Amino acid sequence: NYTWHTVEPFLQIGYIYTVQKKYDRARNYLNEGLAMAKKNKYTLFEREALESLSKLYALEGKYQLAYLDYKKFHILDDSIKSEKLKKSSVEFEKKYETEKKVNRIIQLEKDKHIQFITLKQEYTFNFMLLVSIAILLLVILLIYRNLKQKQLLHQADAKLNQNKINELEVEKKLMATESVLKGQDEERSRLAKDLHDGLGGMLSGIKYSFINMKENLIMTPDNHLAFEHSMDMLDSSMKEMRRVAHNMMPEALLRFGLDAALKDFCNEINKSNGLRVNYQSIGLEGATIDQTVSITIYRIVQELLNNTMKHSKANTAIVQLTKLDGQLSITVEDNGKGFDPSILNKSKGIGWINIQNRVDFLKGKLNITSKLGEGTSVLIEFN
Repeated sequence: NYTWHTVEPFLQIGYIYTVQKKYDRARNYLNEGLAMAKKNKYTLFEREALESLSKLYALEGKYQLAYLDYKKFHILDDSIKSEKLKKSSVEFEKKYETEKKVNRIIQLEKDKHIQFITLKQEYTFNFMLLVSIAILLLVILLIYRNLKQKQLLHQADAKLNQNKINELEVEKKLMATESVLKGQDEERSRLAKDLHDGLGGMLSGIKYSFINMKENLIMTPDNHLAFEHSMDMLDSSMKEMRRVAHNMMPEALLRFGLDAALKDFCNEINKSNGLRVNYQSIGLEGATIDQTVSITIYRIVQELLNNTMKHSKANTAIVQLTKLDGQLSITVEDNGKGFDPSILNKSKGIGWINIQNRVDFLKGKLNITSKLGEGTSVLIEFN
């Protein structure tokens, strides 16, 4: 929409058609360029268009029109040159005023130099006086500082002891949190293994026995239908048992790492729930993450998505895991109904407390952004 770049090509195309003796086309382009130049007050382009039209009419033998456009061109050209002369006179006037100011500054510098010599003598006397006063004040200050330093040392010792006490308390809380979290994860792992290897094996054995029984029995249609229904219930029970065991301690997390486990978890939600989860990972190719850290982060994401499914009424969510420059960040966003984050300060829910404890355990930073009707975004960063 910048007309400058439209006017100029119109005039150039008009000139080319004039050279090619295609006068009608040339006249159309030159008149179009002239109209745009007048409308947008591009004086230089207007002058150029009038000059080109004058030459065009002359080549066509339309000398009266050529004369009229040349006259307009001449008036406009004089106006432009007059404007340039005005600008030049203003510039010369500015240069003259600048030269006057420079001369004045030089004179002021001379006066200032004379004044400086006069003040220098006064300064020397005042300096000696101030040095004497400063020495006296320094002696007083050193005496005061010595007394104050003793007092500060005593206060610093007391503060250092208090800081050590606070650090020990924080360390104690972290150790307690670590013990609880590790205990929870170990218990989950043990229960998952017992369910999968113990109960899962038993259910598989029962299913195998039922299949053998079926081959050796003659059943009525009703008994056959009841038997098939029982087998379906047994299959459903085995699937539910595997799902519970997987939630307690995902096998993919232990075998393939955090990235694969989170991807599987999000895919399972997409299969079995109305929530559509888009999982993204950045910078995790070939990355090695400590198993304790991986389990803790997996539980955080698991709890956040469970909260989304329970409370947000969202239909879309994003989970992003990023590893960059020694920093690991988790982002979980949804398009749900949102809430006021300040209520979390008063929340006593186990899920939210578990999330906070796990973030504190990894010494992370947690930031929640949410508004009613605008969804929720949770950002967690770990070094």
